[in-house]
Amino acid sequence: MKRLQRMPVQYVLGEWDFRELTLKMRPPVFIPRPETEDLVSLVLEEEFQRSRSPAVNVGHQCPTVVSHPVILEIGCGSGAIALSLLNKLPTSRVIAVDKEEAAVNLTRENAQRLQLQDRIRILCYNVSSGSWEQLLLWGPVDTVVSNPPYVFHGDMAHLAEEILSYEDLGALDGGNDGMRVIKKILALAPRILKDNGSVFLEVDPRHPEMVENWLQSRPDLSLSVSATHKDFFGKPRFLHIQNHKAR
Repeated sequence: MKRLQRMPVQYVLGEWDFRELTLKMRPPVFIPRPETEDLVSLVLEEEFQRSRSPAVNVGHQCPTVVSHPVILEIGCGSGAIALSLLNKLPTSRVIAVDKEEAAVNLTRENAQRLQLQDRIRILCYNVSSGSWEQLLLWGPVDTVVSNPPYVFHGDMAHLAEEILSYEDLGALDGGNDGMRVIKKILALAPRILKDNGSVFLEVDPRHPEMVENWLQSRPDLSLSVSATHKDFFGKPRFLHIQNHKAR
């Protein structure tokens, strides 16, 4: 009956797989999409490269580099990104934030089910109005990752009925240019990132050029697009942005 009412199958089942994890799902919390698994892969690749980078270690000819990355996820939803990163990076710590209490509660529930709760802090936080000092629980962060609301407002009416009827539209609607929350994240990033820290974003295929132009108009942020990556449909979907401001 629920499927006849166009309820997404993830909500009907009450759980869904994302990478190697099975996560609880509840309306209206945003359902993670398959392409977002590639966003996680990009962050993992970056962290693995950092952990292999040479380090000066006096008295040791072959130093062992142990990386303890601190990662901030903005807009955690069900916790899919944050918990996947914790699962693959056993020395990492993650701060996961969302402006919706339902998402915060679901991420917390999934973290406990997966026994990852000890390395994650989950906060109800609005990137548009919250104090950035709240996010420095473990000091400056290595990486910010987000699948923010990026649908152009004019495109919202064309989304599938099951999305419009059941999912949190605030997790999808990015305003007139789809960049309302993206700009907030990028304005926040230099305040909380370590020098040479990274921002990874999932975006609309029209956004890479728009983001580059916007960052060029904001040299005070000391951010630049390092790479654009395509999704499995060949569309530019993911941005890697780097911080160049010395703290």
